[in-house]
Amino acid sequence: MEFQRVTRLQGQVMVPGDKSISHRSIMFGSIAKGITEIDNFLQGADCLSTMACFQKMGIEIENKGSRVVVHGKGLHGLEAPFGDGVLDCGNSGTTTRLIAGILAAQDFSVTLTGDSSIQKRPMKRIIAPLSQMGAHITSINGTGCAPLLIRGQKLSGISYESPVASAQVKSAILLAGLYADKETRVKEPALSRNHTELMLQAFGADVRTEDTTAVIQPARELFGCKLSVPGDISSAAFFLAAGLMVPGSEILLKNVGINPTRDGVLRVCEEMGGNVTLLNLKTEGGESTADILVRHSPLHGTVIEGAIIPALIDELPVIAAMACMAEGTTIIRDAAELKVKESNRIEVMVKNLSAMGADVTETEDGMIIRGGRPLHGAVIDSRLDHRIAMTFAVAALCSDGITEIKGAECVNISYPEFYRDLKRLSGNA
Repeated sequence: MEFQRVTRLQGQVMVPGDKSISHRSIMFGSIAKGITEIDNFLQGADCLSTMACFQKMGIEIENKGSRVVVHGKGLHGLEAPFGDGVLDCGNSGTTTRLIAGILAAQDFSVTLTGDSSIQKRPMKRIIAPLSQMGAHITSINGTGCAPLLIRGQKLSGISYESPVASAQVKSAILLAGLYADKETRVKEPALSRNHTELMLQAFGADVRTEDTTAVIQPARELFGCKLSVPGDISSAAFFLAAGLMVPGSEILLKNVGINPTRDGVLRVCEEMGGNVTLLNLKTEGGESTADILVRHSPLHGTVIEGAIIPALIDELPVIAAMACMAEGTTIIRDAAELKVKESNRIEVMVKNLSAMGADVTETEDGMIIRGGRPLHGAVIDSRLDHRIAMTFAVAALCSDGITEIKGAECVNISYPEFYRDLKRLSGNA
């Protein structure tokens, strides 16, 4: 697809449901007893991969668009995947890692696989702690990646100190902990997103947080409930950046989740001088939401590092693009996790931003961006990474010439209507 400069962006957007929360709603609803009703479910490819996996294990799921009904069978109600015994997680790391925690305790064996990207993403980070709990997980190709053969076992609770602040690692262990014989604890170097803890509480699990440690007790049963999925702040981030970057812009983003373990992008926008206002704040099911009003602002560089990184890891690509439009230097550190996402996002961002004329340097765990240089159009290889494609669609809106994005359709993973909404805001709908 091709993109070019626009004069301004104006209007309001209802971003789709949060991807992380949508994944978990299907998983937890499936292993709960009774019916779980989910409103504003994200109909993105990743979340549909999660849905398909549980349907293949005998769970009836009614997909009515933004409303989904899960007929849960309880903690021990899953069945061996019919047919070939294989679950295809598509492009979804969340599906692969979280479902492994559940499957580790079942009374059947299963093979977890996915696309070529998933088969390169590191799984040792979950294999190690789950194995300590007694799980039997084998990387079939011996690479520490999918496909994984999981033979269900009886599990024992552990106290685990994770070397990375990763909600996927933490969640895999906590889900296995539901089936363990005693308490399970996961300590992180910094607090990662806590959607698993909040939602498990809603389903009746005994889970609590002590500083950066999550603690869960074995469960007899979870119980179905009603959930409303807030708008995804990771999707909203592209419009936040666009509104700040494109002169004359004013955008209202409706019903966006502002969970404090996810709101790092809002804090960085404020630090860079962005005009961002939160309206209509409310809390439902432990998740905070707000309408976010963003207006074009002159931006300045900042340093992004340390404990805030887990709260904005998925937003760093578009923050890097925003930094190109800011005066001064922006430094991103402690973000080596970007290398093991759908693509090596450090390498891809540096290469593509440089192609557009930005002054950006790759570092071992981030990048240095010297802002204020005008950007120009270029041919962008998205590497089929949805965050990369959306980032450069936004960057193109304040760049000279035409920007062509290869593999632009990959946005369907998290935001199928992204280009339509962006076009509408520019007045070209």
